[in-house]
Amino acid sequence: MKAAAMPSLETETARAIDPAVKYKRVLLKMSGEVLQGDREFGIDPKTVDRIARDVKQALDLGVQVCIVVGAGNIFRGASGAENGMDRATGDYIGMLGTVMNALALQSAFEAIGMPTRVQSAIPMQAVCEPFIRRRALRHMEKGRVVIFAAGSGNPFFTTDTPAALRATEMECDALFKGTKVDGIYTADPVKDPSAKHYDHVTYMDVLTKDLNVMDATAIAIARENEIPIVVFSVKEEGNFAKVLRGQGKCTVVSDK
Repeated sequence: MKAAAMPSLETETARAIDPAVKYKRVLLKMSGEVLQGDREFGIDPKTVDRIARDVKQALDLGVQVCIVVGAGNIFRGASGAENGMDRATGDYIGMLGTVMNALALQSAFEAIGMPTRVQSAIPMQAVCEPFIRRRALRHMEKGRVVIFAAGSGNPFFTTDTPAALRATEMECDALFKGTKVDGIYTADPVKDPSAKHYDHVTYMDVLTKDLNVMDATAIAIARENEIPIVVFSVKEEGNFAKVLRGQGKCTVVSDK
């Protein structure tokens, strides 16, 4: 069977923005566990394909999308450290895991016609581009999805921090945090059915109430650069586009 031809770089252009969409350029942050679906470990192809369709819906609305994905489905540096491994070494292994996840997403995206680039903070030219800010911005302007891998290239940080960092560098209008639940609650809604949903909280609320949305460094970066964090369920098919259009349930973290 003949492989589908890749889109011509010269013809790739960003689509016109849907008037119902509030954010023109967003960064989508997902944990690695999202990619494992119902499995206990690794990458579930069906889940990755579904995420690809969700991202394509966002692109069809004219939204420019970049992505940061974790590696908890493959390896966690902190867990390695608990078992005696040097923490920095464990974190580097985790960074390589994010590259694996990024390549899996790229394959699924391009299979349904979304031109995609993976940029790694740790140079590995044989499989992806190095992170170059101006090149990444140009890719997004042309309507390509950019997946940022290997965190910030530094150990001792979760992928939340480079997500906030890349959102700032890419001049994103919002950072979308895809989780297993549809926003932030007063308690874990799975364990406590009486937990109440927040439609909006401030950055300080997240820190002082210990709401565990993202790590404190990521919250500080988002707050300093006035980037709202939109927490939504990435497990619900089509929900990414719904929230972008203001129709899906979510929680917005901002000072406004």
